[in-house]
Amino acid sequence: MCTYVSGVAQSIFRLDTKILAKRIEDIVLGSIILLVVAVPIVLIAALIKFSSTGKVFFYQWRHGLNNTKFRILKFRTMTVTEDGPTITQVIYNDPRVTIIGKILRRTSLDEFPQFLQVITGEMSLVGPRPHAVAHNEFYCHKIHNYMVRHSVKPGITGWAQVNGWRGETQDISKMEQRVKYDLEYVKNWNILWDLKIIFLTVFGSKCKQNAL
Repeated sequence: MCTYVSGVAQSIFRLDTKILAKRIEDIVLGSIILLVVAVPIVLIAALIKFSSTGKVFFYQWRHGLNNTKFRILKFRTMTVTEDGPTITQVIYNDPRVTIIGKILRRTSLDEFPQFLQVITGEMSLVGPRPHAVAHNEFYCHKIHNYMVRHSVKPGITGWAQVNGWRGETQDISKMEQRVKYDLEYVKNWNILWDLKIIFLTVFGSKCKQNAL
């Protein structure tokens, strides 16, 4: 079992003003975005319900701030809902992904329900993407300072994602690059950087790379 460490740097939110600024950002921008995506969320939920057998939403345990566990909420995109000690990572043209799921994953629409978790405080708009607990248990023994990612709240999008480091990571060097960008964010966070990441998530080309 890996534990939270702070080897690279202290939390970016070591000052109360930064904690407050980040939380205000999440509540204000998160509420605006949630209002915008409310109708699409309902439509996507109906489409999943009537196009395949199974639940509309998918919950999976992840590590959050300071290594605490929470259940991340997503639209179901696969025929399976794995959430245990062994989870098979999604690969290119994975047969477990539904037809609707392929569209949702490649456009990141499956993440829309997580805006609710931004409002509740479990997640942030921007931060290191949380991995499945089983994957954390694997990589934390392979990559130095891996768990420092959890010195901040996990995000819907992040610096690694807008730089193309998302998707399949069968080669451990790919995960090392993702962690490298995550730790850079942890050490150097500021609100303007968050706004840049949000902009690149919507309009940047790299964020759509490697989406499965």
